[in-house]
Amino acid sequence: MVDSHCHLDSGEFDPDRAAVVERARAAGVHAQIVPAVAAAGWPKLRGLCAPGSGLFPAYGLHPMYLAEHRPQHLEELRAWIERERPVAVGECGLDHFVEGLDPDAQLGYFEGQLRLAREFDLPVIVHARRAVDAVIAAIRRTGPLRGVVHSFSGSPEQAKQLASLDFLIGLGGPVTYERARRLRRIAAEVPLDTLLLETDAPDQPDAGIRGQRNEPARLPVVCETIAELRGIPPATLVEATTRNAARLFRLKLDPTAG
Repeated sequence: MVDSHCHLDSGEFDPDRAAVVERARAAGVHAQIVPAVAAAGWPKLRGLCAPGSGLFPAYGLHPMYLAEHRPQHLEELRAWIERERPVAVGECGLDHFVEGLDPDAQLGYFEGQLRLAREFDLPVIVHARRAVDAVIAAIRRTGPLRGVVHSFSGSPEQAKQLASLDFLIGLGGPVTYERARRLRRIAAEVPLDTLLLETDAPDQPDAGIRGQRNEPARLPVVCETIAELRGIPPATLVEATTRNAARLFRLKLDPTAG
């Protein structure tokens, strides 16, 4: 399995990061995409994602960390991407849920990162909270692009629009809650070639560990839930989502991994 969105660089993992990765591998999660949230964290992230570790970095400027961003960080990001050759640009996007995040400033950083993704032919890892339509509009203005809207919380119609723009949707812990009826219906009905699995660890724990720290070893719970909703074997979902992740991020995965 590929955990397509995991903040393994988070300070919450500092005490036991190696054990977290070991548990993930034991659970069948053999690759993780680790997106950055602010420029200050890029060096730490680079250090974690050593070649052969199964950890793949993405560099970007997250909208919820707007107070930490500066206009020059976009130029620094261009240099960082050119030098480090990450698998994606992100995490970036728009958040119209959290109060006090200036929407115009968010959009400026988001569109700047979209342009960098287009320039370097990289996928984009997108955060879109109560902002899916605005994200779609920005992608249309800037494209052609490809990427994923992680922790998707939009409508079936928005999922179709994203698919038409070569964007996948990432689903994680929220889909395991029975009250998430619309999200569970989307998980059951969208085409398999538009899906990615994720944990967003340490955030968004599944229903089995509600209120606790999430980690990538919980990805099988997400996988089993979606497979059950779709009426397919988990192995079929694993095969499809791993193929989707490898295609989107251009990963060279070890076919002999468990």
